[in-house]
Amino acid sequence: MLRKITFFICLIFASTTQAQNKSLPATKPKLVVGIVVDQMRADYISKYKNKLGTGGFKKLAAQGYQCRNTNYNYVPTYTGPGHASIYTGTTPAVHGIVANDWFDRTENDTVYCAEDKNVKGVGSDNYSGKMSPKRLLSTTITDELQLTNQGKSKVIGISLKDRGAILPAGRSGDAAYWYDGSTGNWISSTWYMNDLPKWVKDFNERKWPDHYLSKPWTTTLPLSYYTESDADDSPYELPYNGEAKPIFPHDLPALRGTSFDLVRRTPFGNTMTKDLAIAAISGEELGADSITDFLCISFSATDYVGHQFGTDAVELEDTYIRLDRDIADLLQYLDSRIGKGNYLIFLTADHGAVVNPQSLIDKKLEAGFSDPKVIADTVKYFLQNKYGSSEFMQSYLNDQFYLNRSKVDSAKIDICEMQQGIANFIRYKIDGLQDVLTTCNISTTEYNEPFRNKIQKGMQPKRSGDVVLLFSPGWTDKLFGNGKQGTTHGSPYPYDTHVPLIWYGWGIPSGACTRAINIPDIAPTLSFLLNIGIPNGCTGKVIEEIAK
Repeated sequence: MLRKITFFICLIFASTTQAQNKSLPATKPKLVVGIVVDQMRADYISKYKNKLGTGGFKKLAAQGYQCRNTNYNYVPTYTGPGHASIYTGTTPAVHGIVANDWFDRTENDTVYCAEDKNVKGVGSDNYSGKMSPKRLLSTTITDELQLTNQGKSKVIGISLKDRGAILPAGRSGDAAYWYDGSTGNWISSTWYMNDLPKWVKDFNERKWPDHYLSKPWTTTLPLSYYTESDADDSPYELPYNGEAKPIFPHDLPALRGTSFDLVRRTPFGNTMTKDLAIAAISGEELGADSITDFLCISFSATDYVGHQFGTDAVELEDTYIRLDRDIADLLQYLDSRIGKGNYLIFLTADHGAVVNPQSLIDKKLEAGFSDPKVIADTVKYFLQNKYGSSEFMQSYLNDQFYLNRSKVDSAKIDICEMQQGIANFIRYKIDGLQDVLTTCNISTTEYNEPFRNKIQKGMQPKRSGDVVLLFSPGWTDKLFGNGKQGTTHGSPYPYDTHVPLIWYGWGIPSGACTRAINIPDIAPTLSFLLNIGIPNGCTGKVIEEIAK
């Protein structure tokens, strides 16, 4: 009898101790969760604050630390470069991800930042799976964590977009998972594994895309409550294919077609991402021991919805209301499984977005649209008349002209002379054009002017063009639909560069600062917090308010 009493006392003591240990802060975070919200402007939290709950964005902001003046310090502000810069602590000039796509002179073709023809898809037989981080030229904070722990940490990236999962996980990540819209499955590639783990297969078996596309998308709140947005029936929004107008409710079952891709362009793509992240924490036992693990989550549906409907749409507001609830669910799960104070979160965005230029024009504000074909034809005209051939221009991409270097060399023309000739000719012939720079000047001049400096930090000699254009604020390429619907991003202006940055959890004080912080400052700050190596190409600075 005494032995039984002793046994139960020990059992109660052990259970109590485990519960207490779970609630006590660890000497190192058991899990780091990097959250990137695709296309999130810094003002969205305050814009939607009256519609947000207390357990998501507001909880992070109130209990964590906000760096309210965080910006990208380069262009172009795209998804690929954004994710790479967050995790490498440097800019495209060093990490090499100069855009989502660029012209590769070695391959003599346009390449995608995550494509890799030497790997195969895992869980997919099509092009969607042929992806890896091989084009990344510098280490990430996740790589450095693996190097410090001799590969004992688990590092996983998750995103609807392949690049949003792959680039954060780095070249040494254990896994990256992204969404294949043709099959409705989450997939990976042979860079990481030869077969999907059981927990991913089980997740795919639940057919979540079918579930979310089986009912209309209706607003979370009554439509009249969406006072932070334009009228639901707006000329600046692009309807889904098959819709007469871009208005609620959106009949997803009727619009989906034969694929599962539509779920990307709804808030339910974010919910799937959150659910897969929770499944990964459980399935991989992330944060279960004293060795720090790292989970990289990128919520991409906000970008798809933003591009289609713009920055002031009811659809975007509803997407953020739902994302706020998804983040609340994630925080609640982390508290229950890892223990409050045992995990570290940072939340930021890969870029912002411009208010629809036609909307600005209609409000008598300066804005406009450029036409890439007209711009390319203008330069071809110059090259034909000046040098006898328009074929000296190889590509026009990302507001950059790529010249055919071999043809220029064969014609014994000085490349810097040709670059400058193009710049001088086009400078006053294109509406909305504010500045033109050549790579010859960029390579020999240190620019202090802020916008030129951002261009310089975004250029990598082997991967960037010969002549780069800078358009005025509010100007973009033609958009979608009639060319004037939705929104885009990529510029050096605050609407694209100013993004949120919130730290929360293990070792993080509560508070806020308004001093200027650059996105590459995130990675070295994490290095100091985790007491690990700094990414090898890092140019960012430690955020002292966080690291101390």
